[in-house]
Amino acid sequence: MENIPGIFGSMVFNDKVMKERLPKDVYKALKRTIAEQKHLNLDVANVVASAMKEWAIEKGATHFTHWFQPMTGVTAEKHDSFISPTPDDNIIMEFSGKELVRGEPDASSFPSGGIRSTFEARGYTAWDPTSYAFIKDNTLCIPTAFCSYSGEALDKKTPLLRSMEAIDKEAKRILKLFGHDEVKRVSATVGPEQEFFLIDKALYEKRPDLIYCGRTLFGARPPKGQELEDHYFASIKPRVSAFMKELDTELWKLGVLAKTKHNEVAPAQHEVAPIFTTVNIAADHNQLVMELMKTIASKHGLVCLLHEKPFAGVNGSGKHNNWSISTDTGINLLEPGETPYDNAQFLLFLCAVIKAVDEYQDLLRISVASAGNDHRLGANEAPPAIISMFLGDELTEIIEAIENDTCYNQKEKCQMEIGATVLPHFPKDNTDRNRTSPFAFTGNKFEFRMLGSSASISDANAVLNTIVAESLSQFADRLEKADDFKAELTSLIKETIKNHKRIIFNGNNYSDEWVKEAEKRGLLNLKSTVDALPYLISEKNIKLFTKHNIFSEAEINSRYQVMLEKYIKVLHIEALTMLDMTRRGIIPSVINYLKDISEVVNNKKAISKDFSCKLEENLIESISNLSVSLYKHIEKLDNSILEAKEKEDLLETAKYYREVVFINMQELRSVVDELETKIGKKYWSFPTYGELLYSVY
Repeated sequence: MENIPGIFGSMVFNDKVMKERLPKDVYKALKRTIAEQKHLNLDVANVVASAMKEWAIEKGATHFTHWFQPMTGVTAEKHDSFISPTPDDNIIMEFSGKELVRGEPDASSFPSGGIRSTFEARGYTAWDPTSYAFIKDNTLCIPTAFCSYSGEALDKKTPLLRSMEAIDKEAKRILKLFGHDEVKRVSATVGPEQEFFLIDKALYEKRPDLIYCGRTLFGARPPKGQELEDHYFASIKPRVSAFMKELDTELWKLGVLAKTKHNEVAPAQHEVAPIFTTVNIAADHNQLVMELMKTIASKHGLVCLLHEKPFAGVNGSGKHNNWSISTDTGINLLEPGETPYDNAQFLLFLCAVIKAVDEYQDLLRISVASAGNDHRLGANEAPPAIISMFLGDELTEIIEAIENDTCYNQKEKCQMEIGATVLPHFPKDNTDRNRTSPFAFTGNKFEFRMLGSSASISDANAVLNTIVAESLSQFADRLEKADDFKAELTSLIKETIKNHKRIIFNGNNYSDEWVKEAEKRGLLNLKSTVDALPYLISEKNIKLFTKHNIFSEAEINSRYQVMLEKYIKVLHIEALTMLDMTRRGIIPSVINYLKDISEVVNNKKAISKDFSCKLEENLIESISNLSVSLYKHIEKLDNSILEAKEKEDLLETAKYYREVVFINMQELRSVVDELETKIGKKYWSFPTYGELLYSVY
């Protein structure tokens, strides 16, 4: 059995290792650089690099890489060995401070949204000293930001780091007004829950749609899906358990606080969740979690699917982003305390979040927008595309009392009576949990439940940090000028509740009634990525991002272009894959089956005209009619792909893919799925849903 405390962080150049290996003055200088968010002196960097190299080599590392997160949504790395030649034809192992703090990957081959031309190749990676270096596959990985030659952000990390500075700055302004001059740093913290599917590798390799697209483009529902709700929290199957044990071990070695694992609702679906940590480290860790799940699954003869909706008819996978803000003195600013009604500081920070979510619904929706997540949002396993907040009964009653100038009677926590004397009594929480809400308060944090399972959490958290920073900025501007702080504070909280209470909804977000009610309240319902993306480049949002130095206007427009291009490319690949699978797999299956049934009919009639062939003839007629429809839908989809190429404007092209190509894909799928239910098992070219979902034991 592994010694968990002994292995935890063993492959990380963390604070403990730095304290042991760095001279005291260098260690203090590095810590000061991190704490004060200042540039690192090259002399200090050289000492750090030397110690980091020696430590890495002792751990078996032969190479180093600047590990970064381009706008592809996955990580990138270019490996260089530590070796350097000597005059006597030997080598020495070297790693300089310059190599530590800066790398130079090709910036033209990553998505840039027009910021970089193909011939403008130079880009830079810059060490993020707030996120520890680690060893993976005998390579020292240095977490870095990625920017262009002219300084524009080309990655997910840079905007996140900028947003952390914004919320730190504005939150400290508020805390200073409450007398907290001792606070030096305010940080957003996150614990992202990660859902995923595990299927048998041998079956995966027989499904081109899973290989090319990450999701099944065809598949009739099996006789049993998730109807019995018997997979959720059920005992973990042996192969999955072995995978999870190795995953835990490898994550612990990398300092990832993997805490929880269990079966999710859909068959073959699972979840892993870590303990909270600072948001940029949580983002790095979540990328490692997704990467390791894939590589470790393969070692166990499995494949990890991170697509938001790999199977129709059962729950898709999300990533629940548990977000809060804390001070370096250990105070959670979203902790209500025992008497939240009297906790003015908490109420002000709560109001900042309420205001932010209401005013920037569009940005929160955009932060989770993708072609994959469009399949999931609004279904009965995920919140709808309408942004709303759940506060629970107690907090809702408190803000209503504040708005209406009425007394609030503090509820005492009662003991839960379960009805069996042998069971322990425990206090009942003052609020329930709402699993249908997109943005739910859960005690001392908000759970943003709309993120897709394959998403980088950097996008959503950069937006969350920025919009809350904007609310706090406006609050601070007003309160700093007040002659009577307490009176102005009371007035501000009351006004904010009155102006933004429309965003609060504690009911069933899945219901049709809520969709109608949300429309009455004036809330946005951006059902698809294409509907949402134009809001990114609105004047209001450009003003927000530029004010807080999260993005320049050019960077915002580049991300808009990148997201549109990715959406188009994803649907284009899916459409081509559907046509390829249909022509090379489905049609031959249908033809071979019809041929054999026809031979049965002919053989029966050759023996005796009295033999009934009604079953076979009805089946032939049914499949033949479907085959005609199949051909029509193939041609329709093929033609729509050709027509899409004629579109010049990116948004126009994306809309065409959503409104025409995507619909044609759905229509083709419905025909193929019906054919699957009529064609003999041995004739069907691809593993079925039943085989894929129930193959792992």
